[in-house]
Amino acid sequence: MNAVRRVAGGAAVRVLLVLAALFWLVPTLGLLVSSFLSPEDLNRGGWWRALTAPSRLTASNYAHLLADDTITGSLLSTVAIAVPATVLVLALGALAGYAFAWLEFPGRDWLFLVVVGLLVVPVQVALIPVSELFGAIGLFGTTAGVVLFHTAFGLPFAVFLLRNFFAQIPRELLEAARLDGAGELRMFARVVLPLGGPAIASLGIFQFLWVWNDMLVALVFADSAHPPVTVALQQQVRQFGNNIDVLAPGAFLSMVVPLAVFFAFQRQFATGVMAGAVK
Repeated sequence: MNAVRRVAGGAAVRVLLVLAALFWLVPTLGLLVSSFLSPEDLNRGGWWRALTAPSRLTASNYAHLLADDTITGSLLSTVAIAVPATVLVLALGALAGYAFAWLEFPGRDWLFLVVVGLLVVPVQVALIPVSELFGAIGLFGTTAGVVLFHTAFGLPFAVFLLRNFFAQIPRELLEAARLDGAGELRMFARVVLPLGGPAIASLGIFQFLWVWNDMLVALVFADSAHPPVTVALQQQVRQFGNNIDVLAPGAFLSMVVPLAVFFAFQRQFATGVMAGAVK
């Protein structure tokens, strides 16, 4: 009897999770269907009407999107910002995390506390002073300035996460590598990085999604002539509120890229989360 109850309870939980997932995907489905509908069909009623009349779906919206230099250029600008900001955070965060975990130097613990304290600093506090700094050194309104801003604000969490993960590596492995004659850089590359791969992949997903979906920092620091996709879509809404044939496919494409990155590294992400939970 208890076994039956457990099976029934597990089935009920699975059904609820499936229903919750389907409900969560409704906006994505609506955006996808809307991106294949003409403005006239969208004005006649909701996107769900196309589910019973699939003949209304058309790919002309994506043709209009590819003909819009602002949207296509903004996608390239977003890639030019998100990829370097993610790579820099991963590289610098991994090096700093290893240093805080396994290297001895004066003030290490106090400096790590400063890094942890930076986690609570909101982005909005730094907008004005960093704008003045970037203006003085010629980085305001450039892609490099946006990348540096995202890198600076992504590093505290990266150092905190990777330091705690690297600290769980058995000391015996590192001592064995030292006995084999490995230096710090070789030990970092051959021992620490392979073991920390899941945590680094998880961090990379979080950082890429944060930078890709950001609008506040891009709105302040990015080049107005070549804005990221979030700013470009916002400008399209403000200037041309009725061009849904460009907005819908543009918004869907901007959402597909981070989803593709997440699913591509889903296994590493799950491994990193589980490893952190176990340790």
